Amino acid sequence: MSATNDQEAALRIASGRKPFVEPLRLGERLKEIRLANQWTLGDVSERTGLARSTLSKIENDQISPTFSAVQKLISGLDIDLPQLLSQPRPQSRTMGRRDLTRRGDGQQHPTPTYEHELLSCELAQKRMIPFKTIVRARRFEEFSEWVRHDGEEFLMVLEGEIQLFSEFYEPLHLVKGDSIYFDSDMGHALVSVSEEDAVVLSVCTPRDAQ
Repeated sequence: MSATNDQEAALRIASGRKPFVEPLRLGERLKEIRLANQWTLGDVSERTGLARSTLSKIENDQISPTFSAVQKLISGLDIDLPQLLSQPRPQSRTMGRRDLTRRGDGQQHPTPTYEHELLSCELAQKRMIPFKTIVRARRFEEFSEWVRHDGEEFLMVLEGEIQLFSEFYEPLHLVKGDSIYFDSDMGHALVSVSEEDAVVLSVCTPRDAQ
């Protein structure tokens, strides 16, 4: 029986499970666990009683761990067998996307109470929706109903002052530089209270994007 078959047999005996369809990458998984805990090979050697050279060979798939070695890894690292046998997590790759919006070049969406300018409109499947808003409303009565949309919202006042009305709280006065984070499915509305129309920056995150 080959070393690979020895390993598979030992792991099946230990787990009582049928053979995995996907080949085990135990060495890669061991290294993932070690790095996640910021352990050196020396640290793992002290915890498990396995030589550093043996651990290095296991991680680099130069040897297959014996059943005894697997038991020492489980005991010394304080993990259970499924944790050790689970497939390594795929490494996330940075897509390197970016989307520049020059001043005034966003998509304009005027309403009776707001003038929205959607930003970063070229990117699809964004987790965040940024937009700048000129608050034209001057009285809460200008809104026929609460503004509400799914998700969460971060808002910062860029210019002027606003009154933030919300469904479950007393009105809140915000000035330039103030910011607030709130659940946007809660009814809300913004009103300018400064001499000039206030300008706010908002970033929304839909629930399904979190």
